[in-house]
Amino acid sequence: MIKPIKRYIFPKTVILLVFVLSLTLFQSFSQKTEVFSFQDFQEIILKNHPVIKQANLYIDDAKAEMMQARGQFDPKLSTNFDRKALDGKDYYNRFESTLKVPIYSGIEIKGGYEQNNGTRLRSDESASLIFSGVSVPLGQGLLIDARRNTLLQARLLNNIAQAERQKIINKFIFSAAKDYWEWYLSYQTLRLNEESYQMAQDRFKLLSERAKIGEIAAIDSVEAAITVQDRQVILEQSRLEFRNGALAISNYLWNKSEQPLELDANFIPQTINPMAIERQKVDDILKNLEQNHPEIAKIILKQKQLQIEEKFRIEMLKPKFDVNFNLLRVPAGYQKEGSVASGFLLNNHKFGVNFEMPILLRKERGKLQSVRIKQLQTNFEKDIVGRELRIAVESAYNEVVNLAKQIEFQIIANANQEKLLAAERQKFLIGESTLFLINSRETKLIDMKTKLESLKSKYEKAIATLQYSGAVQF
Repeated sequence: MIKPIKRYIFPKTVILLVFVLSLTLFQSFSQKTEVFSFQDFQEIILKNHPVIKQANLYIDDAKAEMMQARGQFDPKLSTNFDRKALDGKDYYNRFESTLKVPIYSGIEIKGGYEQNNGTRLRSDESASLIFSGVSVPLGQGLLIDARRNTLLQARLLNNIAQAERQKIINKFIFSAAKDYWEWYLSYQTLRLNEESYQMAQDRFKLLSERAKIGEIAAIDSVEAAITVQDRQVILEQSRLEFRNGALAISNYLWNKSEQPLELDANFIPQTINPMAIERQKVDDILKNLEQNHPEIAKIILKQKQLQIEEKFRIEMLKPKFDVNFNLLRVPAGYQKEGSVASGFLLNNHKFGVNFEMPILLRKERGKLQSVRIKQLQTNFEKDIVGRELRIAVESAYNEVVNLAKQIEFQIIANANQEKLLAAERQKFLIGESTLFLINSRETKLIDMKTKLESLKSKYEKAIATLQYSGAVQF
């Protein structure tokens, strides 16, 4: 027969309970831990992670593209030598060296030197000739040409690269934030399960001592032992999840030498103090979404590129009409007798005109139409992405507000549950309750505390989602 629990507390039992609880608290406080805050975690990622360094290469690539575009306006030096000899006769030796300097306006300045000799030179070829001239496009290429089109679009590449870099960084930090707050939840769950296990173990020791001195039957400690074993299984699972969470965090940790790091075992996540977010901040996010968000910034820059391309394609509908003019001069040592030694004069020149125009212009009109279709597609894309981002910001804000309320309610509910548990323990000590009710109250409280920490973790994830959707940091 099970003996009823007496309605008073034995001094020996009280002394044992106080000793066990004191030992537990000493062990918990003696373990040295160090808080690894999310801000420190984020700073390490931004400084050392290869993904961030890889994203930074977009800027260098844009600079290289810009250099290539500017290279089309570099001065160009060319030299040509042509010789023919047949049957022992020196037909001709032609040497020409030319320097061409393109100017941004489409004009090309050039100058050079010719030296020719042989028995079969053309009648218009001089033995030696210095020339300088200019080529001006008066039709196609006057307002914009292929070189200027490439350069103007390349100037936008740096901004596009900045937007793409920021997009990658934002996405990566968002992923890291979710893993960090999952690690936080696994740590808090482990802490609560350790607390739950320790309470069950302390109670089992207490009941075992009481069974030894005959206060209760030995069978009464069996239920307490089962509770210890059950909570130990739960504790081991939470330890596994915490270790795996730490490994997930370690995946983001690298040193300056690009060597992967592993999170120290004594590191724990920071605590969470949910703070209300003012609606005005969200309104500001929505107001500045086009300026701040890399997705929309890329689309706007793409629109600007297409505007430049459209201008170029319209220019290509014009006929080519290039005018070339060169001043000529024969060096003094090569002048014929009776000629006047002088510099470049208008009566010594070479002039030419080049005109070209396709009859149907189908190629040019087709390319212009293709550019305008892409412009319409880009406009639609901007509207769609902008709408999706606005909805994402609003949804994230709604979730933040809702979770803040849930956390507030859960804190009150936890406090009430702690009162119930305290009352149930008091009733148990005077013999008016059962071990089953104590276990039920404790399990319920641990579940409610775990739910509170889960809500806090979700709250921080919602904050991260809001920041990622609006491309801002609070």
